[in-house]
Amino acid sequence: MNAAKRREIFRRLHEDNPDPTTELSFASPFELLIAVILSAQATDVSVNKATAKLYPVANTPEAIYALGVEKLSEYIKSIGLYRGKAKNIIETCRLLIEKHNSQVPDNREALEALPGVGRKTANVVLNTAFRQVAMAVDTHIFRVSNRTNLAPGRNVLEVERKLVKFVPKEYLLDAHHWLILHGRYVCKARKPLCGSCRIEDLCEYQHKTSDD
Repeated sequence: MNAAKRREIFRRLHEDNPDPTTELSFASPFELLIAVILSAQATDVSVNKATAKLYPVANTPEAIYALGVEKLSEYIKSIGLYRGKAKNIIETCRLLIEKHNSQVPDNREALEALPGVGRKTANVVLNTAFRQVAMAVDTHIFRVSNRTNLAPGRNVLEVERKLVKFVPKEYLLDAHHWLILHGRYVCKARKPLCGSCRIEDLCEYQHKTSDD
């Protein structure tokens, strides 16, 4: 895919949604961090339902740490892998309190040192909470990047690096959100909605579908 096509893809995505953001509900970097940890192999909808009950009770490192693993588990048990996530979150809260003055760090190395925080989670927090250029490649972005030929790659890190390199600079900060939303609602896994896609004429997918 050439640079002109890429630019036009993001121009249209920006035109349709000038201020994209995550569908996770949060009111602070800490709330976002916990929500993203919970969202691994879970839907944003399920995470939002759980945090809607949790955050009014506990939405700081101290408050969640005070709950302990068992009480925290009660709030998040509707989410997959909740026991492991509860343990990671409690340990993350302890480290935030002890090492970071209860603040979420705004750098990758410190974030990835927290339990349950990998590269993708760190990228989401850096991009969404701290508005840094970071590309969190999830299954939606990986699929869209490969299917459209926007930034094809064999693994998520390869796709991430190509997107950072190829996405026009003026669109780079919000590209992560546009691509996730496009993959979630239009360029779906089983059958993409090519007939109603805003970028169908720019996409290089060889097996386009109708919306019938």
